[in-house]
Amino acid sequence: MKILMIEDNKSVSEMMSMFFQKENWDATFAYDGNEAVEKFNESPDVWDMITLDLNLPGKDGMEVAKEIRAVSKTVPIIMLTARDSESDQVLGLEFGADDYVTKPFSPITLIARIKAIHRRSENIAEEASKNNPATDSGDNDNSEFDIDTGFFQLNAGTREAYLGGKEIPDLTPKEFDLLKTLASKPKRVFSREQLLEQVWDYDYFGEERTVDAHIKKLRQKIEKVGPQVIETVWGVGYKFDDSEVKAK
Repeated sequence: MKILMIEDNKSVSEMMSMFFQKENWDATFAYDGNEAVEKFNESPDVWDMITLDLNLPGKDGMEVAKEIRAVSKTVPIIMLTARDSESDQVLGLEFGADDYVTKPFSPITLIARIKAIHRRSENIAEEASKNNPATDSGDNDNSEFDIDTGFFQLNAGTREAYLGGKEIPDLTPKEFDLLKTLASKPKRVFSREQLLEQVWDYDYFGEERTVDAHIKKLRQKIEKVGPQVIETVWGVGYKFDDSEVKAK
């Protein structure tokens, strides 16, 4: 795995460097926001994982995340933050981070998060390859959907989703996975813990805001093309239900 760790605290970087070496991962370090963007843009396609500190000199983590996401919607980003503000953590997720870890953190916890997100990314790539094998003609068949309710369609291979015939725009990997998980079982209520396990592929750590922030962004994108189909079941979790909009 090739990791870009963006962290201004060199003691933290040196500590994590030892853990990365133990995993046989190739890590590159950037110590301010401007350097981070430059290193990422040199070879955007080589990175398997980004860890991104929120508090950075030169250019803060929010801006760095925004610029990285403008180039790549798929590279996984884990945001590291010492801030206690819930709004900062949620904002970081809304700017495109896949997850966040609050400082001070256990290196073992960060390693576990990196492995889980990377494993999920590899599974996505394998799924896309299986659903879209190369053909001599170069044709890409979008006519077959993994989920089709008549009003909502989802193609796991192309990672596209449609509502009322209109594509839901700019879905990040986690937003797409959330939508797929919920829509695979319409009307079933998923708790936040279940979504963390199934979409993020790790046990529940109490980070409910991770799910809530991604649901918020997913809903905003759905509403750009049609009626809302992600419902909150108060005190329980979330569900996908397009039965009422189909009936209209």
